[in-house]
Amino acid sequence: MSTSQPVSGPAAAGTAAGPVWSPAGFDPGRGYRCSASVALRPEPFGALVYHFGTRRLSFLKTPQLVTVVSGLADHPDVHSALDAAGVDPAQRPAYLRALAGLAENGTIEERPQT
Repeated sequence: MSTSQPVSGPAAAGTAAGPVWSPAGFDPGRGYRCSASVALRPEPFGALVYHFGTRRLSFLKTPQLVTVVSGLADHPDVHSALDAAGVDPAQRPAYLRALAGLAENGTIEERPQT
């Protein structure tokens, strides 16, 4: 993943709302978590994301997106994680696009259903 694709573009909290882009398989009604192959390093701007499998570095451009990504495993679905992080409804499409990109590049993964 290049750092200028979905993670760096739509991840900015100031991005205008628009249609939600979703790769095949990403369903915000399901539970997700950070991949075990990923390390997040908090930074003042958000976080650095390193994927040990692909050896790629990317960025989460807002602290609120870091809160969402870090909290995914604690919530039954993506929508609940967005609620818990206090994401403004007008910003949800941008966050969903960012999360869809993170799912596509393997940063986050769907949790097994129990």
